[in-house]
Amino acid sequence: MSKEYRIELPDEASMVAFGAKIAQATQGHGVIFLLGDLGMGKTTLSRGVIRGFGHQGSVKSPTYTLVEPYEVNGKHIYHFDLYRLSDPEELEYLGIRDYFDEQALCLVEWPDKGRGMLPAADLVLQIALLGYGRQLSWTPQTALGQIMADKLMS
Repeated sequence: MSKEYRIELPDEASMVAFGAKIAQATQGHGVIFLLGDLGMGKTTLSRGVIRGFGHQGSVKSPTYTLVEPYEVNGKHIYHFDLYRLSDPEELEYLGIRDYFDEQALCLVEWPDKGRGMLPAADLVLQIALLGYGRQLSWTPQTALGQIMADKLMS
């Protein structure tokens, strides 16, 4: 499962729109790792995913809370930002295992900070600067991730 897919997104609106496409591709299940430097748009993309399920309120970065839960139209979505995590074992205190189940979609920013405590990703998504826009590339890691990746290209 090593094929990499790519798309160029020229602005924030297209990033949010692609997030909605990710929502459709996941059907509310799976684990997606979001990689990229500070300011690349990981939270913007997550906002698009969460709104893609019909969430109407704000979507804020969980930088200080580590996780923001959303229940939208019967779907459980958990948005993690592990940037400020100093030790992966802190995730045990958060009850990390309770979030990752087959009935949830988990979006994880800065997954390297939780190494050893997080389950494997179904899809790894990398965001990089491309001119004024962004280039997104994604690599499936599981059979579920391959299904998601294929749907994102259709």
